[in-house]
Amino acid sequence: MRYVGRIFRPPSEAHSLIVQSTIGCSHNKCDFCDMYKEKLFRIREIQSVLDDLTEARQKYRSVWRIFIADGDALVRTTEDWIKILEHIRAFFPECERVSSYGTPRSVLNKSNEDLELLHSLGLYMIYMGLESGSDAVLESINKGETVDEIVDAGIKIKESGIKASVTVISGLGGTGLWEDHAIKTSKALSLIKPDYIGLLTLMLVEGTPLYERNARGEFEVPNPMEIAAETLLMLSNIDSEGSVFRSNHASNYLSLGGTLNKDIETMKTVLKEALEGKVVYKNEWLRGL
Repeated sequence: MRYVGRIFRPPSEAHSLIVQSTIGCSHNKCDFCDMYKEKLFRIREIQSVLDDLTEARQKYRSVWRIFIADGDALVRTTEDWIKILEHIRAFFPECERVSSYGTPRSVLNKSNEDLELLHSLGLYMIYMGLESGSDAVLESINKGETVDEIVDAGIKIKESGIKASVTVISGLGGTGLWEDHAIKTSKALSLIKPDYIGLLTLMLVEGTPLYERNARGEFEVPNPMEIAAETLLMLSNIDSEGSVFRSNHASNYLSLGGTLNKDIETMKTVLKEALEGKVVYKNEWLRGL
């Protein structure tokens, strides 16, 4: 197996075989993120990817899940994806699911027929970052895509039969745009109705543009109580029936989980108790990315 640089995967892929199909992220300009800054984005030769899968078959008796990395593996051509998925089906007949990250742009660049075909060959889930439903927030962090584009991509994933796991970042609007961030994110999620919603909490990373803005006093990070208020506002406005909601990432001050919409009131109760000082927030030194 050949890996280049740091490897990232969603929490739910902790026990997956990870194979790099692309190196880095095709956008790699978000102001809050340093995940792929040390890498120059490139698409690996398809034979190298297939060779890694073959080598993994020789090493591991059972592989139930495979995650195709890096930050935007979906950018590969549909023809390449067909080769990867057919190779997995041939060499890992026990594999139950194949997943990858995908930017909204890469999703939109695929036809509906392409996505349906990839689903039929075993592409189970695409992880996509919404980050915020506010165009003002997305512009401020150089996301490179609009809310409408991201919503269209999320709906397109779901219509293909592929599971959509969408990530949102609490605190990304700072103390100035927190209400806009909360309300408009709930609206965007309500339109997509993702299969899974992952709520992370902003952590500033030294060397990123957002870290520098904070150091200059141009961006203020919300404190734990303000994050709780933001999350409460978001859950008070969301309508995403059936979505599995999680805020159990290492970055979160509070751990929440449930299925929308039936568990919203239970999660809101936890947030209200936190705002009243009845629930202990995670210590800062325990948080991580």
